[in-house]
Amino acid sequence: MNNNNDPLAVENLRTYFFTKSGVVKAVDDVSFSVGKAKVIGLVGESGSGKSVTGFSILGIVDSPGRIVGGQIRFRGRELTELPEKELRSIRGSRIAMIFQDPMMTLNPVLRIDTQMIEAITAHEKVNRDIARQRARDALGQVGIASPDERLKAYPHQFSGGMRQRVAIAIALLNKPDLIIADEPTTALDVTIQSQILHEAQKLCENSGTSLIWITHDLTVVAGLADYICVMYAGRIVEQGKIDQVLDNPLHPYTEGLIGSVPSRNKRGQPLCQIPGMTPSLLNLPEGCAFRERCIRSDKACLEAPDVTCTPGGRKVRCMHPLNSEAI
Repeated sequence: MNNNNDPLAVENLRTYFFTKSGVVKAVDDVSFSVGKAKVIGLVGESGSGKSVTGFSILGIVDSPGRIVGGQIRFRGRELTELPEKELRSIRGSRIAMIFQDPMMTLNPVLRIDTQMIEAITAHEKVNRDIARQRARDALGQVGIASPDERLKAYPHQFSGGMRQRVAIAIALLNKPDLIIADEPTTALDVTIQSQILHEAQKLCENSGTSLIWITHDLTVVAGLADYICVMYAGRIVEQGKIDQVLDNPLHPYTEGLIGSVPSRNKRGQPLCQIPGMTPSLLNLPEGCAFRERCIRSDKACLEAPDVTCTPGGRKVRCMHPLNSEAI
């Protein structure tokens, strides 16, 4: 999965938060890469480190958090070493992020056309009429009717779902090389969600844009992603091609996530559940972070497992993978 020509390569990334209560290892030794025009699904429960991974790539981790180790290479440049001015020139133009809350993108006191035109002219020297036309086209691309009228509106005049579609349109404006999407369709109805997923796939295919789709919903990435990275307690516990991982999971946590999807359960039977709760990142169990919830755990799991690579290129972090013959 790692390739020197990939637009983005993350290696051994560590992002910690230094709080009064202790050090929170939100992202701990995370490595993956994203190929050109490829989609990676970053999946896991709330608090697993998915969003912080995305923020780390963009260099927008808030204090008391900071990147303490690892590398983030984007088109051959090491992002962790760039000054803030150069990072700002990359954000929004070459790397865009779609936040779960659209108001992290939208300014409540500016009209939509002002915000979208500025998002273009901040990175390109183009005529305002051309920028307006691009903004109009982007609104239509995400299914917003009467885009000319909507451009003149303010964010408070939109519903939550419509605001999210505007935020997605802004991310698409400059046709970036990489889009990081942090659960952007959670607030949208199924029809619009399907439309935006389709547009995201088309963008990747037509313009070569790479996409990291952060979600807790396996059903979304199943039809969207080429690869999947499953995160648990700040670490990637399994990664590989989407069909291989979903059809034949190696990590017990991945199997638990798949089993908890309603469509995977027989009608009339209770939902499968992963026992216990995600541990606090301030107080992780010794060894494997999943061992207290895992029916396969034993004394060997008191040691932290290393990443094991399979002949087919998959990676798993587990002492007792489900299909040991594949390792």
